[in-house]
Amino acid sequence: MSQTTIIPAITVPSPHGKAVTLQFSDNTLLPMLLGDHDRHMVRIEQALGVRLSCRGNRVAISGEPSRVDAAQAALEGLWRRLERGESIGRSDVEAAIRMADDADPRLPLSDLPAIRTRRGAVGPRSPGQAAYIEALASHEMVFGIGPAGTGKTYLAVAQAVAMLQAGKVERIVLSRPAVEAGERLGFLPGDLKEKVDPYLRPLYDALHDMMPGDQVVRRLANGEIEVAPLAFMRGRTLAHCYAILDEAQNTTPVQMKMWLTRMGEGTRMVVTGDLSQVDLPAGTRSGLRDALDTLEGIAGISVARMGTRDVVRHPLVARIVDAYDQRAAAEGDKRREARRRGETDGTGK
Repeated sequence: MSQTTIIPAITVPSPHGKAVTLQFSDNTLLPMLLGDHDRHMVRIEQALGVRLSCRGNRVAISGEPSRVDAAQAALEGLWRRLERGESIGRSDVEAAIRMADDADPRLPLSDLPAIRTRRGAVGPRSPGQAAYIEALASHEMVFGIGPAGTGKTYLAVAQAVAMLQAGKVERIVLSRPAVEAGERLGFLPGDLKEKVDPYLRPLYDALHDMMPGDQVVRRLANGEIEVAPLAFMRGRTLAHCYAILDEAQNTTPVQMKMWLTRMGEGTRMVVTGDLSQVDLPAGTRSGLRDALDTLEGIAGISVARMGTRDVVRHPLVARIVDAYDQRAAAEGDKRREARRRGETDGTGK
């Protein structure tokens, strides 16, 4: 197997402060590391604020010391993927940058957790995802909270499939509240399955990413995988299964309590949601927020919170989420200032 040899860091007398040269022993893999027209190298330069240059089988990194260390970790992480026979695309480079830039220095990238299914390992693409994967592996009940694109549902389904294929649970139960996202769809034609399937489509998509399509169809038919709206869960006990409630921000407190109390013997339960995208009628309290206020800190329950730095879709998604958050914060500041002025005016009269 090829290996990367690191020449000791050389401190240079310049504002950049540090220079490191990495030497790679397999010249056939190096072009894949750099990308077409060096696009991977350019992206790492832009994201981490370093200078990269390649000569032969060596890549030199220069810049501010902490930035150089992050770039080195990113390149080494990508190189290990190539050594394992995996490909590298734009999303992999972005993930390596996030992990190297934000990773806990006590946790080397090579020791990051992963979910292993028969379709391959599903690893974290951000520090928040790494903490989430650890929580999924070690707790019986996990709340995964974060904005769109952070992999909350995808990783929960991956863990469910891994445990089903390993024989650790007997079945998977996936559920969602059937709440329209700001639209009135009206009467939907078809039988009951055809009526609720549009609400559950993201769960089917995640399943098809984790296992072959014919296996998904077979397991759905024999009951090993069940996908159903939340309303169908009342009165049931979910035992020896992996149960996931998705889009939980759109539950009411009564619905959330009902779901959480379905947990039976040998069951793992995951609740995912984004508190910035509540589609309930105005004035209705989100069951997810109510549950977090009530249950956070209870032994056996883990709450994994992810932010915009954990968004792993298109880079624009993180910027969009940030923009909305900043506007909401500014509007909140204005409301508080208006209330403060009103109270001051009232006192002065």
